[in-house]
Amino acid sequence: MDWDKLRIFHAVADAGSLTHAGDALHLSQSAVSRQIRALEDGLNATLFHRHARGLILTEQGELLFDATKAMNQRLEAAVARIRDSKEEVFGELRVTTTTAFGSMWLAPRLPKLYEAYPDLRIDLMLEERVLDLPMREADVAIRMKEPSQADLIRKRLMDVHMRLYATPSYLEANGTPEKLEDLSKFRLICQNTSAAQVSAGAALVRELLTYDVGSLLTVNNYFGVLQSVLNDLGIGVLPDYITHDFPQLTRVLPSVESKDIPVYLAYPEELRASKRIEAFRDFVTSELIAQRRSTAS
Repeated sequence: MDWDKLRIFHAVADAGSLTHAGDALHLSQSAVSRQIRALEDGLNATLFHRHARGLILTEQGELLFDATKAMNQRLEAAVARIRDSKEEVFGELRVTTTTAFGSMWLAPRLPKLYEAYPDLRIDLMLEERVLDLPMREADVAIRMKEPSQADLIRKRLMDVHMRLYATPSYLEANGTPEKLEDLSKFRLICQNTSAAQVSAGAALVRELLTYDVGSLLTVNNYFGVLQSVLNDLGIGVLPDYITHDFPQLTRVLPSVESKDIPVYLAYPEELRASKRIEAFRDFVTSELIAQRRSTAS
């Protein structure tokens, strides 16, 4: 099979357009179209349905795209390992973590990492979906539970707890609850229990809602909860790691918190020698150590 035709097919299937694929490959639309037709003739199969809005893969096209996607990911992994055999830390590092941890803890600290490694390019993917690291959907992950896949290197970074916080100005204007039953007089800000989140956080919210809170604001991520709390809207359910960067928040009902939420850093076994992974892992670890020391003092 002609590898060049497969490369062009993959680009077309990924882009859903001959024009966009041609732009990415620096080929004319007609050249791309000829290669696709030649591949279809060689396979004696139709790979795309042509529509005015673009190209849609046929069943046979889906099968071939699955194969070329796996090939492309393995090639990317090989290139990454070759590059990482050098001492320099450079190139792209694809990092995935949750929206909350990525936006509220990791992103504000990245200037330090770029200062140390100016040639590093980070693609930060913030989402609750767990990306497949062995299939190279990302290079390294920070997740709020231990990864289940066996072929990953994992490091437990810390434990997180969901707790209740409010601003001093909100508490001054509305009072401070002394017990859970007092929540009927306050506005609770939290994630909806059906939203994607750690199970311990959802369990805490379900418990709080049994106390017939006076008013409720639900947001689909903790960054939105934080902004609402900072703007004096109510008492928010938030992860405890935010207190280091937002010391103006006051903890409410100090005896109330979720169960332990373990935080893990994980990456594929094949990237064990990666200088980029090593630099990122050491950076995150050192930042967490510094935060713990600061909190302890």
